[in-house]
Amino acid sequence: MASLSGEDAFQHSEGLSLNDLESQGSLRSRSASISSTGSSGRVQLRNRVAQLMACVEDISSDDEIHEEVSRTLDEAFLIWGKKMKDKWQEFRLHLVTWNVGTASPPPDVTSLLQLNSLGPTTDMYIIGLQEVNSRIPNFLSDLAFDDPWSIFFMTVLSPLGYMKLSSVRMQGLLLLIFVKHVHLPFIRDIHTHYTRTGLYGYWGNKGGVSVRMSLFGHTLCFMNCHLPAHMENTEQRLDDFEKILEMQFEGEDIPSPLDHEVLFWFGDLNFRIADYGIHFVRESINNKRFNLLWEKDQLNMAKKKEAFLKEFKEGPLQFKPTYKFDLYSEVYDTSEKKRKPAWTDRILWKVKNLSEVASKEGEFPEEENLISVTLNNYVSHMSYGISDHKPVTATFKLEMKPLVSDPLVVLNPEGEWSAEHDVLIRYSAVPDFPSSAWDWIGLFQVTFRHVKDYVTYAWVEDAEISSNRDSKQVYMSASEIPRMGGEFLLCYYSNNLQSIVGISEPFQIQPSQAPVEKDLPEEESTWLQKHDNAE
Repeated sequence: MASLSGEDAFQHSEGLSLNDLESQGSLRSRSASISSTGSSGRVQLRNRVAQLMACVEDISSDDEIHEEVSRTLDEAFLIWGKKMKDKWQEFRLHLVTWNVGTASPPPDVTSLLQLNSLGPTTDMYIIGLQEVNSRIPNFLSDLAFDDPWSIFFMTVLSPLGYMKLSSVRMQGLLLLIFVKHVHLPFIRDIHTHYTRTGLYGYWGNKGGVSVRMSLFGHTLCFMNCHLPAHMENTEQRLDDFEKILEMQFEGEDIPSPLDHEVLFWFGDLNFRIADYGIHFVRESINNKRFNLLWEKDQLNMAKKKEAFLKEFKEGPLQFKPTYKFDLYSEVYDTSEKKRKPAWTDRILWKVKNLSEVASKEGEFPEEENLISVTLNNYVSHMSYGISDHKPVTATFKLEMKPLVSDPLVVLNPEGEWSAEHDVLIRYSAVPDFPSSAWDWIGLFQVTFRHVKDYVTYAWVEDAEISSNRDSKQVYMSASEIPRMGGEFLLCYYSNNLQSIVGISEPFQIQPSQAPVEKDLPEEESTWLQKHDNAE
């Protein structure tokens, strides 16, 4: 049968449904198009869409066929959208910014972390603090040990199944990231950085601390900043943030902050409310007419005119300005200075638009953004009064198509575990896994706080006892297994990747019934030497 032009095809098809056309081969079936994979499949789909557009131009006067084509396209979009969204994953972030004014942690942070929330479970906590006590004795102590704030949040979150994934500190600036255990194998390429901007870049009382990572194959960057104070320093604040954005993480092929798929910017940004007097500002706040103040907020004004800020988004400021309060109260500054209230504490974000980047480079984007960010709430917490700032939190939903869906290493305990005999671990790695002689498998309590909070560990090469094409087997000595038993996890730590790349399901170690035997000095010496080497 001779091929028909677009016009001839539709003239020939009058009186036939689209199903009739499909059965006669005049139109390619939807299932055949959708099942096409790879770049060739996309090219074929684009060609079919182009042919369809030409046909639509030719039948512009036929309402009946228009309706049929539209209905069929709607069905195709629904099927395709469902197939795509079924493969997407939701990930919940809870972000905190708080200038703590050198104070110690409060007795309770349940509301700050929304621990009693009835909504979906938080997957990751990002906690940015400013003005953590950095007096010389405190700072030197914190260099040797975890600072009180880190210990405090680990104590709160580790029993709930979160571990401290990363942290970075520069004097009073501290950034902490906690994550659910289940996500650890899919978080890679973690790097930290700090940028001083105080005293022309020589002092770290102001500046930014940053953590970046790959989450299910998508690049995320978190920047906690403390910018210069006072009404007249708007330009200095903007200049300092531009400098912070120019920093580079150490390592190969790591994008700049602005080139990450999602960038979160937060902290005590110190922007003030310009022009209006203190009486008008306080009256507007008392009457909850916050919108009257938005247009004179220095950050809002800067976002309208500064090109490097225009892509940053922020939720509506539907809460009272968070500075400056008398301690342990909800009363604005009553001191002689009587500071004008301001929204100094902010949380913003930016999603890299892949379509815009492609169009600038003259290319047709292969597909739309594979990650989206939705702000669920943006609030202040007035009940906390340890400093003259109120903390601010934002909860986000990330929706993304996972680019990494399998862990690099799968590991499991074998047999029954107890301290009465040596125990076995079996693991397997993906073919191209960059293993190292310094890789180790750690035994952790299920409430472990961070990667060094192991009970014991085994070097994967030194403790290997069998190997085949599919997996390897290592052992742990009975003398290193906790005699009290309990619930534990196994984690595989990659030295090359500097992260946990595999984690087991929780399992039980049976309590030992045998009497405790005193270790021989030689064994104790060997264990201590092994422990020191790991550190």
